[in-house]
Amino acid sequence: MKYVKIIGTGSSVPEAVLSNSDLEKMVDTSDEWITSRTGIKERRIADKDTASSDIAYEAAEKALEAASVNPSDLDVIIVGTITPDFIFPSTGCVVQSLLGAKKAYAFDLMAGCSGFLYTLHVAQGIIKSGAAEKILVIGVDTLSKVTDFEDRSTCILFGDGAGAAVLTASDEPGILSSILNSDGRDWDLLYVPAGGSRTPIGEEVLKTRDQYIKMKGNDVFKVAVKSMESATINAIKEAGLAPEDIDLFVPHQANQRILEAVRKRLNFPEEKVFVNLDKYGNTSGASVPLALDEAIRQGKVKEGNLVLFAAFGAGFTWGASVVRL
Repeated sequence: MKYVKIIGTGSSVPEAVLSNSDLEKMVDTSDEWITSRTGIKERRIADKDTASSDIAYEAAEKALEAASVNPSDLDVIIVGTITPDFIFPSTGCVVQSLLGAKKAYAFDLMAGCSGFLYTLHVAQGIIKSGAAEKILVIGVDTLSKVTDFEDRSTCILFGDGAGAAVLTASDEPGILSSILNSDGRDWDLLYVPAGGSRTPIGEEVLKTRDQYIKMKGNDVFKVAVKSMESATINAIKEAGLAPEDIDLFVPHQANQRILEAVRKRLNFPEEKVFVNLDKYGNTSGASVPLALDEAIRQGKVKEGNLVLFAAFGAGFTWGASVVRL
């Protein structure tokens, strides 16, 4: 049986930093209030001329360099994003053009903050089918573009970033398990009301500010903890492992309270959980690959280590995966 391995990662974030003290000047909040409830201290914000494809391209270049793979070697490019450059064409095609990856075919996948895990799963299936040898997967979002900076309940949470990974067919096990789930009944607990075919952008939308993220935070929190816990347990079992076998847990960086709740339910020691939430906030589909790349570059995870991913996002979507690097 053909296995699938991650052979290189990369990440990118915009230069501009939006700190909690900056937000204190914009909305009725405080650094203490934000930190105690979310664990976030600052986040990166793309400028008006920077789109998702720009930081996706930067992350992709780093991943390809780490994998010693040329863009011309790629068979497929999959971009997980909920903030594409355009309604169409896909951000994947824009990134393909920037890379000069002429042989590849490219497309986008929308699964909220679970986007990177969904791209991993799809890429694994394509490679296992024999239809491709090397695939570039990218999780990228510029949520600042759809964040209402007059809404203190959401503007404190989100930031911009991108993470990428190169996957290849391998004789050695890499992706050991992949669990994906969704429940569309709660789609309206976290969404952007306008900008699609149901409610196109118009004057009324701009008045109601429905072009921005709307979220019922307490409801999302409850579902997120239960869903991530269930998915991680199932992913570990599917891999034929026990929780103590995991070398590092790389969860979606949404909220420190969610991370702590999931960690305690899984009985993981703090040193086995990678957290960069304080620096970047919730970067949606970029969250897991951005954290993975930082963990690798910081020496927190090495070749041969077992890494557990987990994410939860709008839809609702959620999932988990165990990977041997």
